[in-house]
Amino acid sequence: MGAAIILAYLGLALMIALSGIGSAVGVSIAGSASIGALKKNSNAFGSYMLLSALAGTQGLYGFGGFFIINTSGILNESITMLQGISILACGIALGVVCLVSAIKQGQICAHGISGIGSGFDLFGKTMVLAVFPELYAIISFAATFLIVSGL
Repeated sequence: MGAAIILAYLGLALMIALSGIGSAVGVSIAGSASIGALKKNSNAFGSYMLLSALAGTQGLYGFGGFFIINTSGILNESITMLQGISILACGIALGVVCLVSAIKQGQICAHGISGIGSGFDLFGKTMVLAVFPELYAIISFAATFLIVSGL
């Protein structure tokens, strides 16, 4: 197996692992806040659940990037070093952006959940603010798609 394909598979592994770790941490942060808020206001469980799940989307972007690359036909023994490095770069970029985005989104959602638990009407405003970190995960996913389609 050549060095180029090893770099490409390393990029895919980082893409999946980092985005998945970010989502796991993000939903755990928001989920923990939900448990605390349920003690104060159990009637808002639907809002807590939706906000807790929001940070899970970055893991899906990592899987989406993996799927796009895996079905592109690039991953074979004739892959060039430039293609391997490009896929590694995509994996690092998408993985790191999704990692940070999911954690920060989980923190925003946790604060909103805490406010809802205290009786404030913050669901819509929290959703709007929580979309901002996600935007950068979407941009990195789109960049991965564009880079791979150019290979």
